[in-house]
Amino acid sequence: MARERNIRKVVKSKPTIEGAGVHLKRAFGFSEVPQFDPFLLLDDFRSDDPKYYIKGFPWHPHRGIETITYVLRGDVEHGDSMGNKGVIASGDVQWMTAGSGIIHQEMPKGDEKGVMWGFQLWANLPASQKMMEPRYRDVKDNQIPEVTAGGGVKIKIICGEVKGTRGPVRDIVVDPEYLDCTVPPGAEFIHPTKPGHKVFAYIIGGKAYFCREKKPFTYEMAGENYFDFRRDAFVYNESVVLFGDGERIVVSTEDEPVRFLLISGKPLREPVAWYGPIVMNTQEELEIAFEEYRRGQFIKHKAE
Repeated sequence: MARERNIRKVVKSKPTIEGAGVHLKRAFGFSEVPQFDPFLLLDDFRSDDPKYYIKGFPWHPHRGIETITYVLRGDVEHGDSMGNKGVIASGDVQWMTAGSGIIHQEMPKGDEKGVMWGFQLWANLPASQKMMEPRYRDVKDNQIPEVTAGGGVKIKIICGEVKGTRGPVRDIVVDPEYLDCTVPPGAEFIHPTKPGHKVFAYIIGGKAYFCREKKPFTYEMAGENYFDFRRDAFVYNESVVLFGDGERIVVSTEDEPVRFLLISGKPLREPVAWYGPIVMNTQEELEIAFEEYRRGQFIKHKAE
């Protein structure tokens, strides 16, 4: 019998402002390190008012991480120091490995109705590959397979494998899985997970039970009132479920559907030195990175 993962912690996303004034919800970030190892940050940017996102994320550096951008609605124009430029459109994914360093910009434009909705996930790189050559995996919506599981569950596979179907993003250092799952009302979704891997779900619509025990007092509720004794076993929109270890997760619904991102990866268990857009292993490496940026020596691999 496969060992089920129980909920270890539920985190409610928090409003914040990043870039040149982009209003977003931060699911987790700096204060949660190393609980989500190998993942560092997950931001949810959704708005139907361009003034809350149009100023975007002007030119800024990254080193030592991978940034994964998944757009549900709208367009994000991007460009970088290597001469790459393009548009991440609705349903598209950009998996960017910053490695030794890249300077880029991301400018959300929204759709024809002014709606912008997407996510950015940061995955850490191990010390041995922090200074690797930068690379991209640009994936269009029509390249992302969708499979149907029992009970009408629909799963878009960005990275990983479901029922023998593999996603288009492969050969990533932390052996990740990235799924976009929709579970209809009155259904159950059971999904195998690799023991030892960190697994979390981010709910982007509806509500569900993310554990068969349905005992909300058995895990931490980050961001909730310490004196609130009216906990609900359901987990709702804009919340993160961090699972304990095990071989599978079980998600079930009642009268409402749920949609969530299911993400997992192999923990690095390395020290993290993080400031702004650069993540290294030591404070000295951070100082070197910022000094190189000031001197114009940050980019190690340039376009030919």
